[in-house]
Amino acid sequence: MTTKRSNLQTNILRILALLIVIGITAFVFSIRDRVEDFAALGYPGVFLIALLANATIFIPAPGVAIIYAMGAVFNPLLVGLSAGTGGALGELSGYLAGFSGQAVIENSNVYDRIKPWVDKYGGWTILVLAAIPNPFFDVAGVAAGISKMPMRTFLFFIWIGQLIKMTFFAYAGYYSLEWITQFFK
Repeated sequence: MTTKRSNLQTNILRILALLIVIGITAFVFSIRDRVEDFAALGYPGVFLIALLANATIFIPAPGVAIIYAMGAVFNPLLVGLSAGTGGALGELSGYLAGFSGQAVIENSNVYDRIKPWVDKYGGWTILVLAAIPNPFFDVAGVAAGISKMPMRTFLFFIWIGQLIKMTFFAYAGYYSLEWITQFFK
């Protein structure tokens, strides 16, 4: 009896996780043209931009470009911290999609290549893939969810990786945006 109840609870959680992921993706897609407005909120706006940009699964959002620009406006270290934290929380959508067991990508070539790395190296794979800009990170998040990597482990390693990537882009904006705009004067 407890096994049936446990399975029912797990299935309900999986369905709920999938519905949350679909809802977040639809919401972000619907406001995609207004994301720049969040930049006016300062560091909390940077956090929200990164959260929303990373909460989509397989739909590109302009988050990194805005983080680059915000690095030229605000303190790039604090931009990196805000964006890295928001980005890490946003990436939970991919993890939840994998955890839900409803991942559409389970039989894709990219998934087949990344999943063994997630299984073998766990959080270190998440950290490396999060730290470098690449279009395949959503697959790694899904693989971590499918592998039932503990959420706190996933969040820790994704946060470190996002901090590295977002701080890099913020400092790149800080040091180069003024130089680039001189070409357009």
